Amino acid sequence: MKYKSVFDIIGPVMIGPSSSHTAGAARIGRAARNLFGKEPTWAEIHLYGSFAKTYRGHGTDVAIVGGLLDFDTDDTRIKDALDLAKDKGLKVSFYEEDAATEHPNTARIKMGDGKDEQELVGISIGGGKVEITELNGFELKLSGNHPAILVLHSDRYGAIASITQILAKHEINIGRMEVSRKDVGKEAMMVIEVDQNVDDSIMEELEKREHILQIAKIVD
Repeated sequence: MKYKSVFDIIGPVMIGPSSSHTAGAARIGRAARNLFGKEPTWAEIHLYGSFAKTYRGHGTDVAIVGGLLDFDTDDTRIKDALDLAKDKGLKVSFYEEDAATEHPNTARIKMGDGKDEQELVGISIGGGKVEITELNGFELKLSGNHPAILVLHSDRYGAIASITQILAKHEINIGRMEVSRKDVGKEAMMVIEVDQNVDDSIMEELEKREHILQIAKIVD
């Protein structure tokens, strides 16, 4: 069940005309920013389906860029996001793609800062709700609407337990968890949705665990 109440269907408090094409797009951009952990200096935004056809009229372009600048859906700066990005030195390119996708409101965001890069696929499923379906080649299902931790780790015995033990120690409840891997014994990705935001000190403790390669979080 994707919607818990009528307010989920109506959508969030937002800037823009469409909960799917504007608010959802902003949340995809902000999730990308949170997972990258810093402001990028460039972004290539590939739009599919109805996103590609209507992104200028529905504000999908300014919404995604606003999300990359860490603006929430109701931030009045979203309407000026393209100009603000230019002022900050964030170079943004948009591409209208005609390839078929499983969902009509799909965006692929490639971004970086000259040192690190990230590639993410997000879909806007309606009412301002989104799902992140791919991160750096890993398939996943992340709502982007709850606090979450993403852990890139070596596919080794005990790696998952070492993370969950620390969360239990700090009384952080796990709402949903999934693990994906590209091949046995290679790299794997943990997606852990939790009930509250995780402090940076806990993130640092998690990062020090054996077999952990990279860790990021999405805040509520």
